[in-house]
Amino acid sequence: MASYKNEVNDSAASLFSPYKLGKFSLSHRVVLAPMTRCRAINEIPNDALKEYYVQRSTPGGFLISEGTLISPTAPGFPHCPGIYTNEQVKAWKKVVNAVHAKGAVIFCQLWHVGRASHTVYQPGGKAPISSTNKPISNRWRILMPDGSTEKYPAPRALVSHEIPEIVEQYRQAAINAIQAGFDGVEIHGAHGYLIDQFLKDGINDRTDEYGGSLTNRCRFLVQVVHAVATAIGADRVAIRISPAIDHLDASDSNPLALGLTVVMCLNKLQLDLNSQLTYLHVTQPRYVAYGQTESARQGSEEEEAQLIRTLRKAYQGSFMCSGGYTRELGMEAVAQGDADLVSFGRLFYIES
Repeated sequence: MASYKNEVNDSAASLFSPYKLGKFSLSHRVVLAPMTRCRAINEIPNDALKEYYVQRSTPGGFLISEGTLISPTAPGFPHCPGIYTNEQVKAWKKVVNAVHAKGAVIFCQLWHVGRASHTVYQPGGKAPISSTNKPISNRWRILMPDGSTEKYPAPRALVSHEIPEIVEQYRQAAINAIQAGFDGVEIHGAHGYLIDQFLKDGINDRTDEYGGSLTNRCRFLVQVVHAVATAIGADRVAIRISPAIDHLDASDSNPLALGLTVVMCLNKLQLDLNSQLTYLHVTQPRYVAYGQTESARQGSEEEEAQLIRTLRKAYQGSFMCSGGYTRELGMEAVAQGDADLVSFGRLFYIES
């Protein structure tokens, strides 16, 4: 694999300048961040979902879908779309075709919530799966199908021989996404969901090959990325991480070391595959989750910026950042070289 170099004039980069993202020619660097919509009745994308994405599509724009369920055990919210059945794939085709008709590029975010679920969402009313048996603390509440909230139940820790089956679910979901017409996939490895539950030492208490050392805690992520990249091509695969975010109790004792280890693993994987991933997407510590106040911010502005800069410098590929960015902060991030692309959520968030 040749050393990483972007073809677009980065010396004069701005948030609204073109960018060559692998095989995709973008007209600007503003990205629609993945946001849970809870509009897909029975996990099937519908016209309301199609309208949402079409309204946010522009020629040469880049969209990331909301978290999309990879399997029947993946949900933890009501009415989230899936990508694991033929009916779901067929329904997504209508959405993707409409986005493409507007000239935009769209990736499907592959999502498994892990322990951030409830027995009501699980097949047969079983416990959610995770890296651990520890439940999410009472600081957090789960949204139930009737609109009420409850405490998170205790999950069941996956035994090591079950993990390849979960990896296969990610692989098949990626294949399904390409069949639905998506231009690629973003693997959700952030914000306290399943992959993050393996990455963070505040959650992962395993003593097998998936726990303990940083390399072991990254093993599941690497296996998922490798399986997906092998199935659909590395140039159609991205990964999102949030090493410094403690959303849903996903804390780590050394976020920078974790982030750098993930980056090291991804760089090595790209060399092994002789192909680059589409991008790495990192959430700032500035990120404040839905229902939290600004007091929940983790770290000073300088600490936040330093984490992003360090990971950006270490990663050999296109780098996207997110987390509470305003228009001005996004422009600054690109102009200073802290990111190639910036994903925005709340600035796209209007009821439609």
